[in-house]
Amino acid sequence: MPRPSSRSALVLSLAAAVLLAVTGCTSADSPAASTAPTASTETAAVDELAGDLTIFAAASLGAAFDELAAQFEQQHPDVDVLPISYDGSSTLATQLIEGAPADVFASADEKNMQKVADEGLAVAPELFASNTLVIAVPAGNPGGVKTIEDLADPALTVVLCAPEVPCGAAAATLLADNGVTVAAASLEQNVTAVLTKVAAGEADAGLVYATDVIGNDDVQAVAAAGSENVVNHYPVTVLTDASNPDAAAAFVAFVLSAEGQAVLEGLGFGAA
Repeated sequence: MPRPSSRSALVLSLAAAVLLAVTGCTSADSPAASTAPTASTETAAVDELAGDLTIFAAASLGAAFDELAAQFEQQHPDVDVLPISYDGSSTLATQLIEGAPADVFASADEKNMQKVADEGLAVAPELFASNTLVIAVPAGNPGGVKTIEDLADPALTVVLCAPEVPCGAAAATLLADNGVTVAAASLEQNVTAVLTKVAAGEADAGLVYATDVIGNDDVQAVAAAGSENVVNHYPVTVLTDASNPDAAAAFVAFVLSAEGQAVLEGLGFGAA
């Protein structure tokens, strides 16, 4: 911004002096600007966020991002977070690369975020959370699953995420680490689909994220040996073609803030 000329500065000084005379502010301790809008309030007015915000997020972020979006809208009432598109990160990455419009992308792994970044669509992605796998079984565990080795039992119906999906890639690594081979009844395109089948009793077990089981009375978790060594790290980014880049940047900052991190931690996510 160009600086005001010396003549303009003089005019402003005289105007301030007149204002003091009119208002009767003669005290040396009372600045002339005290009755005028401060620079911070002027900046706040200029930077006030508004408009629609479109977010693409990994399916496992459903509960967390719904809560984060609600809190963000409370802080910025002129911003309307549109219904968030939740799906497998690989599916969302493909949609973005093919031109789907969005302002923010949050992936359940770094691999699919890198695909988006390689196309020049991501603005400095940052990690914001982590997650590990558990074995989800229907409430009451009718299949009697106790260990990850049990998933190899052909008498059990086991569902997994497809290998190109972050939860599927993590599941493949975890099973390989334990020397377990599973003949999956189906390979789902996102972790929500796996959880839905288990919760409905259509499967005896499935590998999902630890956060997916929290608060769901239709399923329970069985620990999977070695899961602490297979950790998914979640990155988030503003997209380069965002139609509302200011709101997008503010939302990403909110996710990374102490307040946003508290929401994620409360829902079972680990630190980035």
